Amino acid sequence: QVQLVESGGGLVQAGGSLRLSCAASGRTSSMYAMGWFRQAPGKEREFVGVITWSGGSIYYADSAKGRFTLSRDNAKNTGYLQMNSLKPEDTAVYYCAARRSFGILTTKSGYDYWGQGTQVTVSS
Repeated sequence: QVQLVESGGGLVQAGGSLRLSCAASGRTSSMYAMGWFRQAPGKEREFVGVITWSGGSIYYADSAKGRFTLSRDNAKNTGYLQMNSLKPEDTAVYYCAARRSFGILTTKSGYDYWGQGTQVTVSS
């Protein structure tokens, strides 16, 4: 089992920045990748980006490219989502997820463990 705990969400004005953290614990040595997703009210959960557990490969959704940055601190077993130039349409609950198997997946069904989510609200 793997446990994931997100933190760092909050209320920010448009144009501002936030850094989300995802602390992992448990059998993390068997994990291959950490994905980030978000879900706005009334919408489907959508892919934001994914980073391999080693940090060697990163892939972003088009909506995140140029504004969001994924990273990992393996000493702390924590992943980060740095979000800059935030827009009101970025308002959502943000989730991190962990995947056991090899592969960079953008679909939520490809992930085995999920955090509880953290709310990000961007005011205009």
